[in-house]
Amino acid sequence: MKATPTSIPDVLVIEPKVFGDARGFFFESFNGKAFDEAVGRHVEFVQDNHSRSAKGVLRGLHYQLEQTQGKLVRVTRGAVFDVAVDIRRASSTFGKWVGVELSEDNHKQLWVPEGFAHGFLVLSESADFLYKTTDYYAPAHERAIRWDDERLGIQWPDVGGAPTLSAKDLAGLPMDLAELFER
Repeated sequence: MKATPTSIPDVLVIEPKVFGDARGFFFESFNGKAFDEAVGRHVEFVQDNHSRSAKGVLRGLHYQLEQTQGKLVRVTRGAVFDVAVDIRRASSTFGKWVGVELSEDNHKQLWVPEGFAHGFLVLSESADFLYKTTDYYAPAHERAIRWDDERLGIQWPDVGGAPTLSAKDLAGLPMDLAELFER
């Protein structure tokens, strides 16, 4: 496994060693010991989630204020543009974002630690998106920042039209009005 820091050093691109031949491929998608070494601390995942979305669906930018969630995300079918936004007020990278294409072909994963808002846009006809979380989903604590917040200036790829959003994501707040992490 190769772990590469992004422009926000706490967010890592994880690339497994993929072994392939004429039969197909094999890779270890998660190894607790290797992952802990890569992030520099013990991380315990308590929940696995799987979503399927059509092209142009944008999910995010989500976070939980209480029961904060770190997320290890990957795509098993299709491709997405995955984004992490630092919303820790005390961070030197506060308000910065990173975006990475995750796909079934590149096998990349993204580690999004606690204190970040997270979202993705589906680039392929559909995509299966898997994520491991460090705490349980808690709807009462979930918040959303607008995907198109001008302050953030996220450069979402063009998918041929406006993204498809849930009612929850349409109601997301601009970052300047959102409840954020103080640390």
